[in-house]
Amino acid sequence: MPQPLQRIIFTCGGTAGHVNPAIALAQLALEKNPKAQILFVGAERGLEKDLVPKAGYAFKTVHISSFHRSFKPAEIKHNLISVGNLIRAPGEAKVILRAFRPDAVVGTGGYASYPLVKAAAKMRIPTVVHESNAVPGLTTQMLETYADRIMVGFESCRKHYRRPEKVVVTGTPVRNDFFSMTKPEAKKALGVDDGRPLIVSFWGSLGASGMNRQMADFLALEAGRQPFHHIHGAGKSGLPMMQELLREKGVDLEDCPALQLREYIYDMAPVMRAADLVICRAGASTISELTALGTPALMVPSPYVTNNHQEKNARALEEAGGAVVLLEPEGSGQALFQAACGILHDEARLRAMEEAMASLGIRDAAERIYQTVLTVQK
Repeated sequence: MPQPLQRIIFTCGGTAGHVNPAIALAQLALEKNPKAQILFVGAERGLEKDLVPKAGYAFKTVHISSFHRSFKPAEIKHNLISVGNLIRAPGEAKVILRAFRPDAVVGTGGYASYPLVKAAAKMRIPTVVHESNAVPGLTTQMLETYADRIMVGFESCRKHYRRPEKVVVTGTPVRNDFFSMTKPEAKKALGVDDGRPLIVSFWGSLGASGMNRQMADFLALEAGRQPFHHIHGAGKSGLPMMQELLREKGVDLEDCPALQLREYIYDMAPVMRAADLVICRAGASTISELTALGTPALMVPSPYVTNNHQEKNARALEEAGGAVVLLEPEGSGQALFQAACGILHDEARLRAMEEAMASLGIRDAAERIYQTVLTVQK
């Protein structure tokens, strides 16, 4: 029987969608073995440098940065620096690996994970890579040759890899607090348990301004009869803009108690648990939460991301029957409102979407990933 992991390096970065799964895995590893030693490695300027220390884990950096697809002078300069970092990072990775001597290296995405996983594989240290998106990102594509295992969210992802025999379907870890309440309990805690469906909506930072304008139109259409409860997270800059747009439309949200316009949804776990329909982008973290909860979605994938991976994420859910996809250029507040009504006013359709979304969800993803790591120990 494989022994619990004693020393683990997690390497990730770029977005919370890459960092949060690694933190969930680190928490599980410590539950399995409270004496385990854990080190995170990421980029010196990445989001991970803030998220990881706040979670209480040791953190080291390598010099690694992305490449920009532009010929503007500033972008050319950035890319030249990235070339230099690409030459520098392997040596830094080897120093970290020799000093820490890990039992395994786990990469959960982002360009920061490339030098550590590649260097570990060359040093014959067991390596695994987890890909949160429906299709592999560039880093995962480059690491497929080196990693012992590639872990993915859904069975349909396997077809995108050159070495499908390396692929293990594990799902993507979701925080435990998303399951601390039942749906009725979450609705009661939020005061939205009067029988009306709850819509939850939010956008990522990329392109949020245009989508918040559409959501202002959506809320204005709801304001008359308030057929649904609705919680929308507008973001710091989006909140005053949406408040002004609603005033221009003659809507006073103080007269609409079922409609909540917030700067941020800080209590995301109970809010998502209570939701009957989520209107959102299609980032990897959101996808994993929706499928784990079995919550139908109306998705407007961001067109501003590399390789259009958000639309590919959203289409995977749409093909399974759990989501409806509207592309941003074709969208409007009216179109979103009509699509939401079409789902929420059709009980049979709503239940079918819930079942389809739940069929994709893997609640024990962290455990599956941990067990996969154990199998590659040498």
